[in-house]
Amino acid sequence: EVQLVESGGGTVQAGGSLRLSCAATGYTYSTYCMGWFRQAPGKEREGVARIDVGANPVYADSVKGRFTISRDNAKNTLYLQMNNLKPEDTAMYYCAARRPTTWSQCRYGSQDGFDYWGQGTQVTVSS
Repeated sequence: EVQLVESGGGTVQAGGSLRLSCAATGYTYSTYCMGWFRQAPGKEREGVARIDVGANPVYADSVKGRFTISRDNAKNTLYLQMNNLKPEDTAMYYCAARRPTTWSQCRYGSQDGFDYWGQGTQVTVSS
């Protein structure tokens, strides 16, 4: 059974940092495309960052230069380092996994193409 469990969320002041983790079990982690997504109250879910099996990242424009996605295949864990947080980053953050696919689909395909999702971890940034 595939499981994704996020942790590391919390409340932080603007300008602060958080590091999210996503522990993956139940599949061959190293072969899956991984991503972080977020959903704020009253808004649609949006992509934050993705990373392919070669550890090549792609970011949403809103987080470029502030967030860093990484993966540790030995630990089956995905990370999201978030620096210089802003109030508009407040949301529930989800990690997701996509079965082996092309480089292009991993990085630019619809988020509906992700097969497995975690339960989310809340990030709140106060001004």
